[in-house]
Amino acid sequence: MVKRSLQASITGIQEAKRAFARKRWTQDNLAAEVNLKTRQPIWRFLSGRPVERHTFIEICLILSLNWREIATNPPEEFLSPEEYAQPLASDIDKLVQKVRCLRRATPTQRFDKIQDQCGILQLLDISVPIFITLRNFAQESKITNEFSLLNYIRQEFITSGILDPSVIETLLNEGRVLLLLDGMDEVLNQQSNPVLNEIRRFSEKYHKNRFVATCRTAAQKLRLRGFTDVEIAPFTLEQIRAFAQKWFMVFSKTSQKDGQAQSVEFIQKLELDENWQFRQLVVTPLFLHLACWVFHGKGKFPTKRTDFYKEGLDLLLGKWDEARGVERDDVYGGFLLSQKLKLFSQIAAATFEQGQYFFEQRIVEQYIGDYIDNLSNLPMDAEELQIESEAVLKSIEAQHGLLAERARGIFSFSYLAFQEYFTARKIVASHNLEAFGQALFGLVSHITDPHWREIFLLTATMLRSADSLVLLMKQQIDTLVAQDAYLQEFLTWASQKSRTIPTQSKDATVRAFYLALSRTPHIASHFALASSLDQGMFLDAALDDLLVECAIDGSQSFAHIHACGDAMSNILGIVLDVGLHKSLQQLSDQLPNSGQSQQRFELWSQTNYSAWAEQVNKTVINYRDINHQWQFNSEQEQVLQRYYDANQLLLDCLHSNCEVTAAIRQEIEATLLLPTKELEDREWQ
Repeated sequence: MVKRSLQASITGIQEAKRAFARKRWTQDNLAAEVNLKTRQPIWRFLSGRPVERHTFIEICLILSLNWREIATNPPEEFLSPEEYAQPLASDIDKLVQKVRCLRRATPTQRFDKIQDQCGILQLLDISVPIFITLRNFAQESKITNEFSLLNYIRQEFITSGILDPSVIETLLNEGRVLLLLDGMDEVLNQQSNPVLNEIRRFSEKYHKNRFVATCRTAAQKLRLRGFTDVEIAPFTLEQIRAFAQKWFMVFSKTSQKDGQAQSVEFIQKLELDENWQFRQLVVTPLFLHLACWVFHGKGKFPTKRTDFYKEGLDLLLGKWDEARGVERDDVYGGFLLSQKLKLFSQIAAATFEQGQYFFEQRIVEQYIGDYIDNLSNLPMDAEELQIESEAVLKSIEAQHGLLAERARGIFSFSYLAFQEYFTARKIVASHNLEAFGQALFGLVSHITDPHWREIFLLTATMLRSADSLVLLMKQQIDTLVAQDAYLQEFLTWASQKSRTIPTQSKDATVRAFYLALSRTPHIASHFALASSLDQGMFLDAALDDLLVECAIDGSQSFAHIHACGDAMSNILGIVLDVGLHKSLQQLSDQLPNSGQSQQRFELWSQTNYSAWAEQVNKTVINYRDINHQWQFNSEQEQVLQRYYDANQLLLDCLHSNCEVTAAIRQEIEATLLLPTKELEDREWQ
């Protein structure tokens, strides 16, 4: 017979005491973790006395110990021929088939329910899947005051027409069951410990079977010892299509045919160019579910990403539980939606401002405590406030997973997109004009920090009027180069050059082109082609490439000079200026042709190439004012890069569906990349 109790060996006691000391718990704490009514079994365990075997194993699991290494003479298996009669394999197969048939027999069978709830499952070599919603299990167990998975499964089988209570135990003993435990995050906090403990006991006792437990959050507390943790990988396009098809067929208000049609429309609109931002989000199951929900209600995607976040969070923080009839703990469940949004906004803004994507538990609990303290009409003592803060954090983590524990005591927002959205929301939701102005000034101070890019874009689209923001951004950008005389000279040249180009493009576009031309030579022609610029700018880009080709030191080979000749021929085909065409043609005629001997080619290269390249440079400068005389030091290069990127961010904000008056928009576009002198002249006029 397998012993009903186990006791620790002498070395096991020592190892257990060391593990217990590392926890810094009392025996009462450990008893609570094991879900014991008294600490007596803990005392017996630590003193080497016999303890009921499941309790012994549970204590070892919680202390992260291998119970077989701790116990004296541990049994090899819990089940033995003496305890259970072993039926023949053929009998078990017949029993499995009988159970499956019985469960399919009536309209209320469990099989169809599993198919409906779980879809298609790869069941490996397991023949009897059993699906349990842990929320229902916890609620019924609370009523009966008995957290027993075995009894719960027996009752489910009886409902399905399987009346013999020994059937399920036989199948479990033979390892013929796949037990699907769904929704740990939906179990109330006060019920989570007994539910977890029962899962541990059950999986240890019937260890031959396979167990899958799901949880919508990454909460450490809800993890099961002995289970392998896996996370759903990003969806592929095919998986997105499959998910959407099933989602709309389930949630269709009319028929599956209409659901199928709506899923097709969902995918078609998702693939439109204007919805690229949603395609980036829906690779995760949570955002895909939210996208389906939002689309289902309106038949289209929001024009602004911030509207999508708002509707999605309304669902996640409120309607999700309401629609499914899930009850939550009072400590956090009593928060109104507006209060939850404000709390998350405060946490997100405070941590993001400090560059913290990961933050300690004590930090986030302090933010929660400050918020609760401000909400309360009556003062709370420090200990009471700390307890409340811990409880709220646990509820947030378990219920909707906006905050997740990434490592012991280290938290973050489950998605950076949520932290960025809530940070932007905190700026927009400032309680008065003075606070709003300070928030905008604070935001603009980060204009050169690429980590704040999304905050700018989100804030711009959330504001009723983004005029103040874009004007502050423009002022801050102009100050980046205002104090450097050489950079001002460079901007003046770019501005003057833009006015010499007869083009229908906006002046700011031309200025941007020449800034890029001078800072990133040899790729400007690609920029010109990509931007569909006019012939004047395209010519300058081609000439710039020619100058770079001619300026390559130590490369006077035949192939190099031949490349210069090809570039010259291409340019002659687009030059309209008669004087420039004549000068370039004369220079082209001076190049040696491919029919000349190697000796004459080398002689020309040694005696004429340098003078020829210099003449090309002078000709281009004379006719097009393009040269490579701008020499920026490393600091100026960095300033120019920040200046260029900040202007690009400003343009992105203007093109982000934000509300900006036409006059402000036109003024900003007209004054982009202008030197300080010209800006001051415009203001004076």
